[in-house]
Amino acid sequence: MDTQIIDLTKLLDENLYIYAEDGYSDPPLLIEPWCTVQSQGYKVSRVALGTQCGTHIDAPSHFMEGGADLGALPVDALMGKYFLLDLDEIARTGAGKFDYQQEPILFLKSSGGVEIPEDVFNSLLALPCRVWLIIYDISISGRDIFYFNRTLAEADKYLVENVDERAAMQVKSGGEIFALPLRLISTSGAPCRVVVRQ
Repeated sequence: MDTQIIDLTKLLDENLYIYAEDGYSDPPLLIEPWCTVQSQGYKVSRVALGTQCGTHIDAPSHFMEGGADLGALPVDALMGKYFLLDLDEIARTGAGKFDYQQEPILFLKSSGGVEIPEDVFNSLLALPCRVWLIIYDISISGRDIFYFNRTLAEADKYLVENVDERAAMQVKSGGEIFALPLRLISTSGAPCRVVVRQ
């Protein structure tokens, strides 16, 4: 059987969406020349960006004062088999039973922003997966906009988000995921490269 590699990482370019709301914006992405081969003998660019820029991982400290930062997550927690769950089906049926097989990473797949019942969310929280990956935003029925994120943080779980939606829709069960952030230690998150092998 052929192995397929799917890169879920969004391009870091001028088309990248930067999170903003009334009176607030994440830091903009800035990539500019620092020196050139002609001037220095080699080329270097200066890069400035926020910790939650592009495809990234959130540590609990992103939504919880005193929560664990990125350095608290061992690198082996970011690689391995994933449990793929179709949230569109759950939203449609309300069913909260899962065929979980001890995969260390939870991959929540949907075709758009989805709302799920709180009892289903609580069942997912009970799984031992420390790293979650979502394609689109998830909301919890009857709760405020950041309830999902805050509750994950309180449960000491890490969230990989803002992946390439089109590529993510190709992902099937039975593969492995590699989500490797920049090795920033005392931050609330970091941009990361996310690749699926199936």
